[in-house]
Amino acid sequence: MKQVLLFFALCLFSVFAQAQANYDVSLIPKELLPYASAVIRDQQTTVEIKSASNVIRHVKGAITVLNKNGDDLVNLAWTTDKNESLRDFKGVIYNSFGAVTGKLSTSNLEDVAAIDDISLYEDTRMKYYQPSITDYPYTIAYEYELRSKQSLNIAGWQPNEGNGLSVQKSSFKLMCNSDLNIRYKELNMPQKVHIDAENGLKTYIWEVANLKAIRKEPFSPDKNTYLSSVNIAAQDFFYNGITGSYADWESLGKWIYEKLLTGREELPETTLAHVKALTAGMTDPKEKAKKVYEYMQGKTRYVSIQVGIGGYQPMLAADVDRLNYGDCKALVNYTQAMLKAAGIDSWYCVVEAGEPKVSMMPDFASMNQGDHIILCLPFKNDTTWLECTSQQIPFGFLSKFTDDRLVLACTPEGGKLLHTPKYQADLNSQVCKAELKIDETGDLEGTMQTVFDGEQYDNRVYMINSSPLERSKEIKHLYPINDMEIESLTFNEHKSIQPSIIEDLKFSAHEYAALNSNSLSFLVNPANRFRSDFRELRNRSTPVYINEGSVDEDDIVFNLPKGYKFEKNPLDIHLSKPFCTYDATVTLNNNQLHYKRKIKVIDGIYSKETYDEFVDFFREVAESDNYSVSLVKKTN
Repeated sequence: MKQVLLFFALCLFSVFAQAQANYDVSLIPKELLPYASAVIRDQQTTVEIKSASNVIRHVKGAITVLNKNGDDLVNLAWTTDKNESLRDFKGVIYNSFGAVTGKLSTSNLEDVAAIDDISLYEDTRMKYYQPSITDYPYTIAYEYELRSKQSLNIAGWQPNEGNGLSVQKSSFKLMCNSDLNIRYKELNMPQKVHIDAENGLKTYIWEVANLKAIRKEPFSPDKNTYLSSVNIAAQDFFYNGITGSYADWESLGKWIYEKLLTGREELPETTLAHVKALTAGMTDPKEKAKKVYEYMQGKTRYVSIQVGIGGYQPMLAADVDRLNYGDCKALVNYTQAMLKAAGIDSWYCVVEAGEPKVSMMPDFASMNQGDHIILCLPFKNDTTWLECTSQQIPFGFLSKFTDDRLVLACTPEGGKLLHTPKYQADLNSQVCKAELKIDETGDLEGTMQTVFDGEQYDNRVYMINSSPLERSKEIKHLYPINDMEIESLTFNEHKSIQPSIIEDLKFSAHEYAALNSNSLSFLVNPANRFRSDFRELRNRSTPVYINEGSVDEDDIVFNLPKGYKFEKNPLDIHLSKPFCTYDATVTLNNNQLHYKRKIKVIDGIYSKETYDEFVDFFREVAESDNYSVSLVKKTN
């Protein structure tokens, strides 16, 4: 009888456990599996704003990892500092049948200092759980709480945080006093917010279910343009001992100017005198600014410093002047202070840097939309932009790191959204001209000059200060020429708002051409071949995004041994699509073979249906770029 009762109790416990949380993988709806490496089974996120200096985020959820690619989608990682703390982390690991195989606690978390290679010091730490499970699929159920002593940045919600992640069920609840003004912006949400207000408390609730995974696709735009998300901002906030309020970009920019920047631009008298001496006799304000900027570049170096409010507030300009280093905020503030001493106004600008290009949302202001600082000089009819963290970049040139996007300028009058310069495709050029010779043994020698303009200036600027040995090694790697021997290599840099680098190369290559008694063959493009490894995609879901426009031109003359003609019709190809044009021809006149090539890539966003044409187009380009000419001896 006891055995029967024990068996019954075990069965009852098993049924109860499964009713609580059944993570058998077979229960995942089949429509959520295509392209998925992980599935959010259920996640409940609750944010409670108890006060401006007390925000609690409680998360309870479960994620099933289907394969190795899904390990990175677990996303149990947090940055902590004196404002942010992690509490009460716990978890349970289940196998594919939903049986418990392990448990997790804070002792299973890695805890490391969040210092990168360019940071002098950061007071933040990174806590994370890295799965070491190799028996797929598995499920991790987890629960934790984050406590924040600030409300300037309130993390929003992105139920499907990355490509390859599907969502069975997820919810986000935000609770606050009814007198607190909360702004929110929904992006790609299948359902709108539900708002309740009672007993002096306001509750915002978002829910999603059965979100299908979106696979990672080449040439996709910023993921925020197609993944679901909710952005949150509190009008009244507290951060590191400072209070403030903002409802739009104008008021946020004014708060940054007044609370984070004002009073930090003071410089020693010796430095002020030096700036005035540097610019003495100059009447053109732009020339003055260039002189000050180049002095700053020569004096300072970039070092990341993220301590306390240092994540938002720059070091004192006097400290940068004394220490000769600073992060982007500090170097912009220091440059701004010296420009002020020279009688030149400038604006401290917040930008989201990198690729793809991401702009501030015009209709939703928040502090967490930028990760870098640049400087704007609002000259009349000639606005100029400065990147202050590089010792190499020319005055007035931003490069593709921060070009063509909306940024927040923080001015005494308030914030202004400005658009950084766009470098058009025709300005981003790489033009190559070569005079080469192939002798009777098939050896190649000659000279080649390539001019890199605009954003393609970046293709060579990193080599300017390299040693001759490093330069030669890199050039041999860049050019697809076997047995290349470099006789001379020089670079001539032209620093301007539209910068350029001229590369002059003299080289040779043994047995470049295949030659016998009556035939000669060789690749006509020795310098700039395109490799197409774009894979075909059925049912693409995202638009085609081209971040940067450019033009490449190649004009190459081969001087050949006498007496050859074309064995077959030479290369003559002309392709044209909205996103790119391509022309390549080969002609032969006496003993000179002339190869001309031009490709123009046009940046922009194109429909997802364009991708098949995109793949076909660049396959043709790659085939043409690898064209080998066949010549035969003329008969008498």
